[in-house]
Parts: sequence; structure tokens; C-alpha cells
Amino acid sequence: MDTPPEDTLRVLIADDHPIFRNGMRALLTSASGIEVAGEAASGDEAIALAADAQPDVVLMDLQMPGIGGVEATRQILFASPHIRVLVVTMFEDDHSVFTAMRAGARGYIVKGASADEMLRATRAVGRGEAIFSPAIASKLLTFFSMPTPPVPAQTFPELSDREREILDLIAQGASNTEIANRLVLSPKTVRNHVSNIFSKLQVADRAHAIIRGREAGLG
Repeated sequence: MDTPPEDTLRVLIADDHPIFRNGMRALLTSASGIEVAGEAASGDEAIALAADAQPDVVLMDLQMPGIGGVEATRQILFASPHIRVLVVTMFEDDHSVFTAMRAGARGYIVKGASADEMLRATRAVGRGEAIFSPAIASKLLTFFSMPTPPVPAQTFPELSDREREILDLIAQGASNTEIANRLVLSPKTVRNHVSNIFSKLQVADRAHAIIRGREAGLG
């Protein structure tokens, strides 16, 4: 079998509906620079295939037999943090969106999206970007613009007082440099605290830390 070029985007399709998988396979194989690395009909299969094929992107449905898409996302990223997950689903309620993002998904697009939107989202996530369909982006903007309630004393008890203080600034959108300046800390110390926060909260990146913090009333 020929080895794909290094710049080829390798995509794993995880969905329990054969018609959708067939359609996605046809769309992806017709696009330049994309290769289908495999197909999974359940969360369990997606986890196994992702570990074996090591795709660049997983197109992940949320509701599948056995392990669902959210837990499959969490397990895939725990084992292979470099893999990027794009949720492709019929569900766009707040719970589904934020649960998927907390699990580490880098994008969220509904199945009614056009072929061009689907390809654009797949390539964007493959480049490391975060992308959301318009309806989902609107939900996120609304969420981040909402006033936050007072922070309970026991918010994130696993964090130290300093880590909680830094998470509050992260939730405000502050960069590491801005945090270092405001708290009079060295950049290295801030990086260490941020790394500890990500580890303790089990979040994949800054965007997910912001969501966790905002949901708890920080920021």
C-alpha cells in the first residue's frame, strides 16, 4: 500500500449510521489532501481504531452504541493528546456542546452542515484550530457574555489558593504574561501553575479551562 504524503490529513469517521459514514467517506476521499484512516460504528471501535491508526482528526458522533462519543473523546485524547476531535452530531443543546468541549473536542458542527462547511471544519481542526457551526458559536458567545455568580468558597477544592487565583484570571481571558505581571510572578512559575491546573482539572487546553472556570463562576 502506498504511503500517503506527509501533509495528508488522516481522518477517522466514528458514527453508528452506515449511510452517514458512507457519505462522509465519499466526501473526504473526493477532497484533496485528505485520507480516510478508518471507520468506527461505536465508541469502543473509535477508541481502538484511534489507538491503532493514529489519525490526525476524528469525526465523532455523540450518541453511539456502547461507549458514547463524549467518553470516547476523553479516552482517545488521554491516550493520544495530539489527535484532534471534531464532533459531528444532530444535537446542539447546551449540555451536549459543553460536555463535548470539556472532554477535549476542538470543534462542534451539526450534521445539517453543507459539504463545504464540513470540509472546512475538518481541515481547520486538523490545523489545530477550534471551529463551531454558527448556532454553536452563538451559544458560546451567549455563555461567555453572561454575568457570573459569586464564587463559592469550595470551588475546585483540588486547586491551591494560588492556582484558583490564576484560573480566575485565565477565565477572564488573561494570557500567561498578563497573569505574571498582575501577580508579580515569573513567567516560568505561571506556566507551572497553569500546567498543574490543566492536570488537576483534566482539561486539554486553555479554552477548556476557561469553560470550567466560567461554569464555576470564575472570570
